[in-house]
Amino acid sequence: MSALPVLYSFRRCPYAMRARLALAVSGQACELREVVLRAKPQGLLQASPKATVPVLVLPDGQVLEQSLDIMRWALARNDPAGWLTPSHGTEAAMLALIAECDGPFKQALDRCKYPSRYPEADAVQAHAQAVEWLQGLEARLAGQPFLLGDHAALADMAIAPFVRQFAGIDADWWAAQTWPRLQAWLVQWQAGTLFERVMPKLPAWVDGTKGVVFPHPEGTEPPTGGA
Repeated sequence: MSALPVLYSFRRCPYAMRARLALAVSGQACELREVVLRAKPQGLLQASPKATVPVLVLPDGQVLEQSLDIMRWALARNDPAGWLTPSHGTEAAMLALIAECDGPFKQALDRCKYPSRYPEADAVQAHAQAVEWLQGLEARLAGQPFLLGDHAALADMAIAPFVRQFAGIDADWWAAQTWPRLQAWLVQWQAGTLFERVMPKLPAWVDGTKGVVFPHPEGTEPPTGGA
């Protein structure tokens, strides 16, 4: 059993990204095992039958299989940036906003990004649903820099990876929208040092080997490779 929690992750997965953000900001070290989703290692399959990332295996054998559970576990141990205490609104309201992202918005996002996977879906309608929700985020940012007030909170960090994914479907379309606050919010997040710390390119983990320590110590270079 590893002395550190073991995180199975995939760099570009928004769910894994949000988990890494919380682990990094909390300073919770773990052994990161970068997974190639088309060739999932046995270690991941044994740890979690769901076989998707992220999965966090704690030293006592407990397994956290949901990204929000991983985020809240890490922040319960250390929350130096106050992600669990938004300056405006309650934690319950914040979790409700994240649930909107993970439910209706993610469903619409998938149908926009992967239309061939959902031939029965109306891609135009899905796009309209996604746009409507994003317009709500733009309205939320009126008069405040973050979704729930004056500082970044759990909602910002849990939602930003999915907004990034939607923006990446058509960068020119995204840039042409009249959403200055939401666009600036996303740019600021992606330009931050925390984002940079959680996005190193790592080689794929191989069963029977050690992963890399994450978050990597600041001022040193992590191993590179992979996608």
